[in-house]
Amino acid sequence: MSQWFVSHLILIQGTFISLLLALSIQVPLRAGVFSFAGIGSYALGAYTAAILTIRLQVAPVIAIGAGVLLAAVVGYLLALLVARLSGLYLGMATIAFALFLGVAATNGGELTGGPTGLFGAISTLTTAHVIAVTLVVVLLLAAGERGAYGRRVDAVREDPQLAVTLGIDVNRVRRRVFVVSGALGATAGGMYTLLRTTVSPETIGFHLVVTALTMIIVGGSLSWAGAAIGALIFTWLPTVLQFVGEWQLLVYGLLVTAAAVYVPGGILGLLQSGWRRYQRSRRPAVRPGAAAAAAGEHEAPLATLGTPGEVRS
Repeated sequence: MSQWFVSHLILIQGTFISLLLALSIQVPLRAGVFSFAGIGSYALGAYTAAILTIRLQVAPVIAIGAGVLLAAVVGYLLALLVARLSGLYLGMATIAFALFLGVAATNGGELTGGPTGLFGAISTLTTAHVIAVTLVVVLLLAAGERGAYGRRVDAVREDPQLAVTLGIDVNRVRRRVFVVSGALGATAGGMYTLLRTTVSPETIGFHLVVTALTMIIVGGSLSWAGAAIGALIFTWLPTVLQFVGEWQLLVYGLLVTAAAVYVPGGILGLLQSGWRRYQRSRRPAVRPGAAAAAAGEHEAPLATLGTPGEVRS
């Protein structure tokens, strides 16, 4: 087991970091906010961690924490800036935010390393730290999907106007998911950079938008579990498809297309539907004769009362 773990260490690390990246998109989508600001936050977290580690030799928790704090603040300000946007326009605005950060990193000079990026961000961050942080995040998000807060988020997603009539502050929910999305994206970016000891504009490009969105579409967008399924599949899928050689991208595209067309709720939605059907099949069927007998038992006492005005001897 230990040998397998060591030989697949990169994929294991990639699975948990991809999950955090996917969650930075899933959290806003669950609230009905079509935002990719988490991708821009990934860049903020990655470069902040690299700069602080290389220039100041700070501990990983400080380097990553600074990036998370910065991304959360930027996410809140971005939420205020795009408060009037929704749907496709909001999505395009947040993609522009991510692309802007990529251009800024390319032209950042000595601070960001320019087109070649930064190298030598060596730290004591380990795979165990990555797994622990991801599990804590998942537990918090799973708790947030339940209870009163989870119902408020569902109401905002399904019908914002109805949510307002119920006393829910829709704008506050939107701002909150922007902050959470920023923190998650920055956490993923910071940990990835410190594990790989390098960051460059190529690692924070538009491909991250495609990757994260694909994970959400295939896995499911309404729960953290869908993001986990998508992250697991698309981190390990390239390894599984090695046997197809140069046709790998074609097979990859066909699988994603099939999932989007035939499984609109994602794999998680498919599993949930199957579980509900299984539960219904396990329920004991009520026979028509038994139902009629039960109805007769309830009607019999009423019959003994007689009709209104009837005089009994």
